[in-house]
Amino acid sequence: MSEQRASFGFRDVDPAEKAGLVRGVFDKVAGKYDLMNDLMSAGVHRLWKDAVAARLNPQPGEIILDLAGGTGDMARRFSKMMRAAQLRRGGPDGMVHVLDYNAEMIAAGIEKGGEPEMTWGVADAMRLPLPDAYADAYCISFGIRNVTDVPTALREARRVLKPGGRFICLEFSRPVSEALRKGYDLWSFKAIPAIGEWVVNDRESYQYLVESIRRFPDQQTFANMIRDAGFSRVTYTNFTGGVAALHHGWAI
Repeated sequence: MSEQRASFGFRDVDPAEKAGLVRGVFDKVAGKYDLMNDLMSAGVHRLWKDAVAARLNPQPGEIILDLAGGTGDMARRFSKMMRAAQLRRGGPDGMVHVLDYNAEMIAAGIEKGGEPEMTWGVADAMRLPLPDAYADAYCISFGIRNVTDVPTALREARRVLKPGGRFICLEFSRPVSEALRKGYDLWSFKAIPAIGEWVVNDRESYQYLVESIRRFPDQQTFANMIRDAGFSRVTYTNFTGGVAALHHGWAI
């Protein structure tokens, strides 16, 4: 047993076990993942994702990596924006690689359909099968907290970005007010597992997801981790009072 531990919800497990445990969670929920996102957030996650896409601002000819992107929800936004920019002013074709550790999530995304710019693949965020300085932008949405070793994944994101490339991460975070935090905790721990049991017949997986959010670092701590991985001009923007946060950095 390794002396180091990895978090799996409120449990600490051997790092070698975490990937398999997380894979098991998403194997179960892949088919109704997007529906559950709508129910858990009352659809607000769509507004957050629109804001992320606007911040990323895809351009013609760019290579964009969408990590933990299995259902393609973010990649479709990027592809449509890239094509709209290309129609307005021309430029080469771009590419959006949808990469996810979980094959079931990728399969769910392919079944939903994609855009011409999109490709699909199974890949580990800690060991991407890509050359150095490959991509213009790297996005990971609601996935970084499921990675076994977050600092390693951040360094890998820095490695595959071109000079001047941009890193963007959308993740659940820490509400900034005590009142909102209490209300959010009540909703998270009481309602979300119950919705998971009702819709997916799987309370346990959504209990893990709620717990994993509570274990994830707060906004400033995570911003410091991004800087430590080699990114510059790191900022974050709170959404819905800090229920989620958009972290942004540059590979300079």
